[in-house]
Amino acid sequence: MQQQQQIGMENSELFKLLAGTNSSFFHSTTTMHQSLCSSSSNDYNNHPLELSEITDALSQQQDRALAALKNHKEAEKRRRERINSHLNQLRTLLHCNSKTDKASLLAKVVKRVKELKKQTSDITELETLPSETDEITILSISDEDYSDLVGDGRLIFKASLCCEDRSDLIPDIIEILNSLHLKTLKAEMVTLGGRTRNILVVAADKYHSIESIPFLQNSFKSLLERSNSSDRSKRRRRLN
Repeated sequence: MQQQQQIGMENSELFKLLAGTNSSFFHSTTTMHQSLCSSSSNDYNNHPLELSEITDALSQQQDRALAALKNHKEAEKRRRERINSHLNQLRTLLHCNSKTDKASLLAKVVKRVKELKKQTSDITELETLPSETDEITILSISDEDYSDLVGDGRLIFKASLCCEDRSDLIPDIIEILNSLHLKTLKAEMVTLGGRTRNILVVAADKYHSIESIPFLQNSFKSLLERSNSSDRSKRRRRLN
């Protein structure tokens, strides 16, 4: 009887031990499973956020690249427009056809600049006193001293006319300047021994700057020829 009770107690304790062990095992397994599920859930939730940040960064970088490309194209367009505008101005000044290519246009510009440079080097300064011979001198000068009078970039040059003094000379000069649309900035006249020298600083019309120099020179030549012809006629009348 006592032996059966002892066996029953041992079985009861063994059952409790097994029951406690299984409970701990099941609790540990459940906790591990929950931990794994929680970790997987966190990874799943964090991963889309990282992709979104990368996508936003790439999108911003692409937008900046497109904006820079657009600005470059606009700047290049403005540069071409400025170049074409200056080329058209050169074509107008040199009386070139609108179809004149850039190489031919630049060749004409170089030729004209050389002509002006030669003209400048030939005349270092204009004489003040009248000489014994008739003279016509026209020289392009810097506009620094007359920038307050002419501020639109027009060509400024100095003209000297030396000839016999006569009463109608000044009105004839004024008529020539008006016909060529030349603005007088400064005028000097020196008379000595029946000879006179008129020195004029004039500004050319901005639409006909280059042509003004040869036109003025030809007009002064015609004026001298008329003056000499008139003097010869007067001498003949006196002799008769």
